[in-house]
Amino acid sequence: MAERPEDLNLPNAVITRIIKEALPEGVNISKEARSAISRAASVFVLYATSCANNFAMKGKRKTLNASDVLSAMEEMEFQRFVTPLKEALEEGSRKVRRKLQSKRRRTKTKKQIQKSKTRAGMRTTTKMRKGWRKKNRMKRRTWTTEEDGETGALEGTALKRLCAAFSCWTEQSWAEEPKKMEVKTD
Repeated sequence: MAERPEDLNLPNAVITRIIKEALPEGVNISKEARSAISRAASVFVLYATSCANNFAMKGKRKTLNASDVLSAMEEMEFQRFVTPLKEALEEGSRKVRRKLQSKRRRTKTKKQIQKSKTRAGMRTTTKMRKGWRKKNRMKRRTWTTEEDGETGALEGTALKRLCAAFSCWTEQSWAEEPKKMEVKTD
């Protein structure tokens, strides 16, 4: 806990700001008055916390919650503070909910953007693949023989098979010389 009694005092800057907001403009307050108000506020906070702690212990809890503080205010006979405290609590809860919802929306939007980028990339890649396949299907490779000047067209795997057969055929030693073939791409 606190080692010195001064450690329990509220910060002077906060107390001074609250005093200035409460008093009309042009009114000055002495250092002793600020010190007295600071000590009184500290005692009030400690007493309210102690009463709220009693309500938490009755509920077999170690953590104070808002209902404990509101019950403590009623027990200390500060009923006029209960309504403003409830309103401030509701306003704070609304702000927290709004922040959480906006954060969820932002993350949801980011995820949707990432998904759409990924999907668009996948669509583009798929379209590119389909286009590439289509181009290859449409691309005809022609072959000609030097002897008779024959020309023909082969596509895809048929051309690959022909080339494989041709390479095997030329590697073998045949008695007669094979025909020369050229493979051209349109």
